[in-house]
Amino acid sequence: MSSIDWIVLILTLLLIVAYGIYKSKNVKSIDGYILSDRSLPWYTVGLSVMATQASAITFLSAPGLAYTSGMSFVQFYFGLPLAMIVLCVTFIPIFHKLKVYTAYEFLEKRFDVKTRVLTAFLFLIQRGISTGITIFAPSIILSSVLHVDLTLTTLGIGALVIIYTVYGGTKAVSYTQLLQMGIIFAGLLLAGVLVVHLLPQNIGFKEALHIAGKSGKANAIDFKFDLDNQYTVWTGLIGGFFLQLSYFGTDQSQVGRYLTGASVKESRMGLLMNGLLKVPMQFCILLIGILVFAYYQYHTPPLFFNEKETLKLEQSQYAGEYRQIMQEHQQLSQEKTLVVNQLTDALSSDNQDIIAASRDKLSAFDEKEKELKADVVSLIKKNDENADTNDNNYIFLKFVIDVFPKGLIGLLIAIIFLASMGATASAINSLSSTTVIDIYKRFVRKDGDDALYLRASRISTLCWGIFTVIIALYANRLGNLLEAVNILGSLFYGTILGIFLVAFYVKQIGGKAVFWSAVITEAIIIGIWKLDIVAFLWLNLIGCALVIIIGLLLQSAFPRKEIA
Repeated sequence: MSSIDWIVLILTLLLIVAYGIYKSKNVKSIDGYILSDRSLPWYTVGLSVMATQASAITFLSAPGLAYTSGMSFVQFYFGLPLAMIVLCVTFIPIFHKLKVYTAYEFLEKRFDVKTRVLTAFLFLIQRGISTGITIFAPSIILSSVLHVDLTLTTLGIGALVIIYTVYGGTKAVSYTQLLQMGIIFAGLLLAGVLVVHLLPQNIGFKEALHIAGKSGKANAIDFKFDLDNQYTVWTGLIGGFFLQLSYFGTDQSQVGRYLTGASVKESRMGLLMNGLLKVPMQFCILLIGILVFAYYQYHTPPLFFNEKETLKLEQSQYAGEYRQIMQEHQQLSQEKTLVVNQLTDALSSDNQDIIAASRDKLSAFDEKEKELKADVVSLIKKNDENADTNDNNYIFLKFVIDVFPKGLIGLLIAIIFLASMGATASAINSLSSTTVIDIYKRFVRKDGDDALYLRASRISTLCWGIFTVIIALYANRLGNLLEAVNILGSLFYGTILGIFLVAFYVKQIGGKAVFWSAVITEAIIIGIWKLDIVAFLWLNLIGCALVIIIGLLLQSAFPRKEIA
């Protein structure tokens, strides 16, 4: 990066950290540290909820996913607006009425302490690991840009987030997220406009979409009911609905965001804002990946986007074989560009015969390109058996660094940092809140004062920050990071959601039955995932249903108890 890019990046990050510390300077109580004194307006709540979900993984992996697989991932979010409506009607009024700090406090009131602890434990496992992944994602950026060890960049990013989260708690997190999302929205719009501007002079936005569509990348909607297909309308509406309902309704990283609302109305409006904006935002992020794909139809793309691994290969004993493959790739790219130009002319004149012939040729080119890439991956493995051979997360990053003008590179990288900081700070804060409220305050020091719990919260935040950084150091073997986080969530969210739905709606099931039902369900879900029986989104529905069904069966074996 140029010096201008570094100045833009550093000033943006310092602005966020300083703003968060400034806005939280008056935090003196546990209520202020965990829930920002329950005083935030709806737009701050809404943007905080969005920022918590939209981590750096979203901005790194989603464009790469669209580049390689098309737009189908957008269907993952189709169930989100429906989930927001259900939460506004049911969960929010109950949480506000009980004035809980965490979602899991409610479970002890409804069931018993062991169900509360089990659910909190499942959350801590899932969120602690996934937060490590969100820290790792932007560390890829510094590693690629500076060509330094990934461990150093991971430690640096983790430390930056921990500083203002430990100091200011939820208040620092929420106010920094408000500023972060404003910068992110502006940067995404600018990035989309610039990608279109970088296309050949006779190629506009419409033509770019046509080219991507004829190459099979504009596959945003799939109505086929296929349990093995990860992304269809039905997996999004059904499996995605249960995943989002569980995530926003039972995950403390999100519950803690909308409990900061000044009233039930403010919290509801914040969630509805998220429901209205999230799908269009995700669509636009994926669309940027499609436009990057269109750009590389007229320019030679990297055959493997992880520059760190290709540089190692160029200096190895396999350098000659690698150069030969790259020469074939260069020749193939030139031939492909000629076909793309023919397709562009045919689209303008609506010549269906040439369009069909060009599409077949492009498919053949794509298959050949995949073979060449497989050869490169094989060489990378021969050179270093521990090498990272999944370059999906590097696609958009590599494009930005190679193509964008000075100054804007720094801004786009800052956006990825900001997204990571927002999501990571929320997660660490929620891990600390759950640990202090559901474990420390409940079992260790029941009679402490505000000063004690505030100090415990800051210590817990620091400890969880260190834990997530350690997890991040081992996150580079998980493939596409966006899918990895969602798969991890699907292993636990269905079970957690089932517990909460029983608590709200199935009054005949008591604490003992729901506890053992959850334990059995979690074992079954992990087994289904290990055997790869269905697409991972369905695990959310299956887990939720199993908790309820097994709970009803077990209840008949336990003595009836009065339910509070």
